[in-house]
Amino acid sequence: MIRVRQAIVVEGRYDRNTLRQLVDAPIFETGGFRVLKDRELLALLRRAAERRGLIILTDSDGAGFVIRSFLRGALPRDRVLHAYIPDVYGKERRKRAPGKEGKVGVEGMPPQVLLEALRAAGADIEGEDDGRPAGELLTKADLFDLGLSGRPDSAARRKALQARLRLPEHLSANALLEALNLLFTRREFFAYYEGETDD
Repeated sequence: MIRVRQAIVVEGRYDRNTLRQLVDAPIFETGGFRVLKDRELLALLRRAAERRGLIILTDSDGAGFVIRSFLRGALPRDRVLHAYIPDVYGKERRKRAPGKEGKVGVEGMPPQVLLEALRAAGADIEGEDDGRPAGELLTKADLFDLGLSGRPDSAARRKALQARLRLPEHLSANALLEALNLLFTRREFFAYYEGETDD
């Protein structure tokens, strides 16, 4: 597994699951074409790009390029890298038939092809300084301590926090943790959260 400094954007959950086995990095899904209409998701991707940098890794079919083209125009160009997979014809294991264009998507690519695509895009891979001191990331334990997970009212607290930060409402606790680590250092988040709850 390699560590990548930038966040990565893929189309769907199967792409995300495949990449999670290879890369230690925040990975966001566009939900297919949902990103074209989801202003909150787009705002999160924009903030991730500005804070940490973003790599767009979509399928090589027409739909993938529509999504990539939309994101290219919606995100800061100087903070976004584009990783491309080759056109490979066939189908993913979980599918009964190939897709409309007959191309294998991100989820069906061999690991070495995906890693090479990230390298070719210019991903900052482990060993390079990301400017953040070790231990400065929020953890699941921090979320628990703050009552944002593992408690009866945690879901409501997370939802309220996500609304204040203008984050998509459907983020899981794990996705929220990734988003918070993109937007804040651990110290910055504790200062923000304590300020918000001192009313």
